[in-house]
Amino acid sequence: MLETDRPISTELPPPFTSYQLDSAYDEMFAPGGTPRHAYVSLYARLLELTKSELEERQQAADLSFLHQGITFTVYSDTRGTERIFPYDLLPRIITAAEWDVVERGLVQRITALNLFLHDIYHDARIVRDQVVPLDLVYSSKHYRREMRGVDVPHGVYVAVTGTDLIRQPDGRFIVLEDNLRVPSGASYMLANRQVMKRVFPGLFGQYGVRPLEYYGQALLMTMRDLAPTPRDDISIVLLSPGVFNSAYFEHTFLARQMGIPLVEGRDLVVHDNTVYMRSTAGLRRVDVIYRRIDDDFIDPLTFRRDSILGVPGLFNAYRAGNVTLANAIGTGVADDKAVYAYVPAIIRYYLNEEPILANVETYQCGKADERSYVLDHLDELVVKAVGESGGYGMLVGPHSTRQEREEFRKLISANPRNYIAQPTIQLSRAPCFLEGHVEARHVDLRPYILYGSRVTIIPGGLTRVALRRGSLVVNSSQGGGSKDTWVLGQ
Repeated sequence: MLETDRPISTELPPPFTSYQLDSAYDEMFAPGGTPRHAYVSLYARLLELTKSELEERQQAADLSFLHQGITFTVYSDTRGTERIFPYDLLPRIITAAEWDVVERGLVQRITALNLFLHDIYHDARIVRDQVVPLDLVYSSKHYRREMRGVDVPHGVYVAVTGTDLIRQPDGRFIVLEDNLRVPSGASYMLANRQVMKRVFPGLFGQYGVRPLEYYGQALLMTMRDLAPTPRDDISIVLLSPGVFNSAYFEHTFLARQMGIPLVEGRDLVVHDNTVYMRSTAGLRRVDVIYRRIDDDFIDPLTFRRDSILGVPGLFNAYRAGNVTLANAIGTGVADDKAVYAYVPAIIRYYLNEEPILANVETYQCGKADERSYVLDHLDELVVKAVGESGGYGMLVGPHSTRQEREEFRKLISANPRNYIAQPTIQLSRAPCFLEGHVEARHVDLRPYILYGSRVTIIPGGLTRVALRRGSLVVNSSQGGGSKDTWVLGQ
């Protein structure tokens, strides 16, 4: 997703002597090496600090993550799976004006996607009107026929969204992909902020950064809003696959933040289409489940029969309207990477508005003419499997070998519907403190959107960083890390 870097000769003082400027948008520096207005104070502070002082702050941050047990899992590494989450010391700064555009665009997008999900599981007007192809929707592996005609509580299919944004060379944010099933990373966003306040307290206070620590309570209120029936004693649980899941740290973290029980499938039972939690005091009714289990595994009576993670009978209770699942079953069809190409049309169809945030140009391999173009330009394009995430199932053409391209050629030809391609695009770069120097690394941004009685956008979100030099893969499982994101109050 990134063109070959073309360094621009600019001399910068220590600790920026290794800093590379090129045609990509740089978050800190304008062309020519002048600090952007929002970064002037940070730049000046970095010039004052010695290398050892910066290293001490980085070590303090790393120790804080270690002591809190802030980890992620890499299943493919033989050296061990559990890792301390990589954290970069330097914040990414977004101005109030920039954030206003992002916020309005995200509200527009999630509103349209919820309407789309309700429509395709009910009247399917958008399919009949040929705005989105019928076969594209019904062939999606995340489309659940069991959800047809099911009225979800309050009509909210996607209560929690993590939308991935990138910044173009002209400075505008665009949408890279939507994450609507079980979006992760919010715990790292909150942990980054806690650590940042300790390692740069004066600078943080000086900038007037918008708070995001209320995320846990905002998430709790969103869950309460979605209860099937209003009651004073609404019971909410977070359903996790268990300790061996790669995001288990986040599950425990968010359950503590919300003050709700963390449960596994064996802790819940269904009687007469009502869900109960087992406890030392007996069975307690459950109204809302913030689930972090994929559709396939959530109920062995309806979906995968070999699942030991879910709750037998849960779907019948859900279909009867006696429990809310957040996010709803079947939401994955709207973040299918092939359906992604139609989101601008979806916004126009339901809202009669032009999209505020643009998409990346996308070629669908399921279309013969576009597939032919993709196969002829594999060395130039980024190819993605429509149902994969985390940087898996992807070919980065300009950085690929001939053998890798031939393998993808066979995969695309065998199952065209499963692949899309996008032009090589430039991720913006932000300053990172690495091995005693401040260097530029590619970043994206995942803001978190909560949809209950109203839409709440948490200011900032998770900035993910491709820590390896020259890499564009920001996923932690592929060598990426993260940094705190500061949205300025004015």
